[in-house]
Amino acid sequence: MGFRHQGEYLGYGADGIIYIFLFEIVPGRPEVDPWIWVIVGDVPPTYLPAADAKTPYEALDGYIGAMEEWVEAARRGDSVADLIPVNVPASPANAEMLDSRLKFLDERVLPELRE
Repeated sequence: MGFRHQGEYLGYGADGIIYIFLFEIVPGRPEVDPWIWVIVGDVPPTYLPAADAKTPYEALDGYIGAMEEWVEAARRGDSVADLIPVNVPASPANAEMLDSRLKFLDERVLPELRE
């Protein structure tokens, strides 16, 4: 990602599976929130405004929900243009691979963050 940042904090990490970082960026425009969550790992990377999620749990929960919308659209063959960006073609096969990762995150990782 091409942004200048002032600080970075690890919100959660599971080696080789997922990492959730909180970045304080230097916004290029005044309406841009200076705090963003960045999610990377064995899942499609993304960023979410911290205003939409106050904790790593909320960030991951929102991520899973947004990715589930993508999975459903890809399964149906619908457009994903207005959904969270995913760096693979929106095909049923890619939807199934992502869905299995999301289920793992929902069942195994999200409960850890809730505690």
